Amino acid sequence: MAKSPASLKTHRSGRTSALDSRPVVAGIVTALVGFTSSFAVVLSGLKAVGADPAQAASGLLALTVAVGVGVLWLSWRSKVPVTLAWSTPGAALLATSGTVDGGWPAAVGAFLAAGILIAMTGLVPALGRMMAKIPATLAQAMLAGVLLQLCLAPFKALGNVPLFIAPVIACWLVMMKFAPRWSVPAALLVALVVIGVSLAAGGTSLAGTIMLPTFDWTTPQFTLQAMAGIALPLFVVTMASQNVPGVAVLRSFGYYTPWRSAMLVTGAGTALVAPFGAHAINLAALSAALAAGEEAGPDRSRRWIAGFTSGLAYLVLAVFSTALVSLVAAAPAGMLEAVAGLALLGTLASSVSAALADPEDRIAPAVTFLTAASGLGFAGVGSAFWALAAGLAVRAVLNPRRPPASS
Repeated sequence: MAKSPASLKTHRSGRTSALDSRPVVAGIVTALVGFTSSFAVVLSGLKAVGADPAQAASGLLALTVAVGVGVLWLSWRSKVPVTLAWSTPGAALLATSGTVDGGWPAAVGAFLAAGILIAMTGLVPALGRMMAKIPATLAQAMLAGVLLQLCLAPFKALGNVPLFIAPVIACWLVMMKFAPRWSVPAALLVALVVIGVSLAAGGTSLAGTIMLPTFDWTTPQFTLQAMAGIALPLFVVTMASQNVPGVAVLRSFGYYTPWRSAMLVTGAGTALVAPFGAHAINLAALSAALAAGEEAGPDRSRRWIAGFTSGLAYLVLAVFSTALVSLVAAAPAGMLEAVAGLALLGTLASSVSAALADPEDRIAPAVTFLTAASGLGFAGVGSAFWALAAGLAVRAVLNPRRPPASS
């Protein structure tokens, strides 16, 4: 019996959908953009709180593996294009925090505590409601203040080593014009070329350097300063700048985020890999659109494959993470910070815009921003905590009856 034109069309459409490689390509791009655009920020943050090169490499490796495994589980179980990432704003926070009482082990303890708090938001609804009471403008202002020093790094380095930094900034600017998504990965590629040329010109060899992925265990310690100065701000900035926007991005494409599962997976995942130097994993925000949007194919029911593929790609990237760290470690002074600063310029701009969006409520966010940017430290606790405290205090005085702005 001959098939009707309608049935032939359906058959061909189904076959085309099954053979469509766009979800796979979108997943690979998601992982590449997510990894290359912000790993320099992670390394800067971990080193700032006391990690040595081996511990920083272990932290990046642990984060990459945790993100990959978490994405595989969530996307497969939910059949939603859920994607994860490490907390880039959290890493920027670490980069300006400095070492705390107890050093690197105390920082690791703070990572573990932040993971527990994230997991608890999936188990205890009251904690999520309490998070929502923190004004979004203050959270964004705190983040902007933290990012400011890092975003100044490329321009400071330009004055110190212009021959090394100028090509990186020029590449970033050109790519921002023609292919913004690839601006930071392209700048990173130029930076790696500059590093290679610098090493070759100086006769330096990386032979004998550890290139294989290696986990480095650190027994966590828990100090009050690390809890207040790292764990709490890390939790707040990860929730406000990553998890909440991540849900919004998926919603904009018509997908429901498995909130409880996502918080449990990212929180427990963070806690499990924290002893290896990983600071936090969370829902992807900006890169989430790559897996959930049209670039992942016209069939919305198959876009979860993009999320799943990104998880596999992260596991492949994990194999090369230590070699990449070894190469970056040999970079000229200021190169790593310059790439990290370029990666965060967009986040800084959006954070400042969001913090000052309400013309009737700008003083408290401004105080929060300036306190965080000042690097104020008191009682061993970093500026991020005091920035949030100052902003809340000023807001309470100036707007005592104003309801908290929800994220």
